[in-house]
Amino acid sequence: MPARVTRQEARQRVIDSFMSSLDKMIPAEESAPLKGRTFLDWEKQAELLKRAVIPTLLEERSGLEENAVVERGGHCPYCGSDRVYLEQQTTRVEVRSPEGPAVIERQHCRCRCCDGSFSPSGS
Repeated sequence: MPARVTRQEARQRVIDSFMSSLDKMIPAEESAPLKGRTFLDWEKQAELLKRAVIPTLLEERSGLEENAVVERGGHCPYCGSDRVYLEQQTTRVEVRSPEGPAVIERQHCRCRCCDGSFSPSGS
């Protein structure tokens, strides 16, 4: 099954995130004043840029995986049954990275045999 997004869409979202953060740190307009006077101020600004861009990069990278969207649920991890169906809805789950929270989409399956609910591998 294909990825959730195209590479170009993912790249553009990461570039937009970076450019937005960069514009806050180093505005393109020459007449706009630069913020901060000390190296520590600049480091703090760079940290904010990193915390904005890296979670976006991780979100987009997760959507580019070939198995980001599966067509079949596979086998139930609880009882081993293959009587599994893929539920229609997906949820957006926040995961914690060292650089901040990233939100990824997750599919859900339900087992007809034991009524267990789980996310299929890969999603």
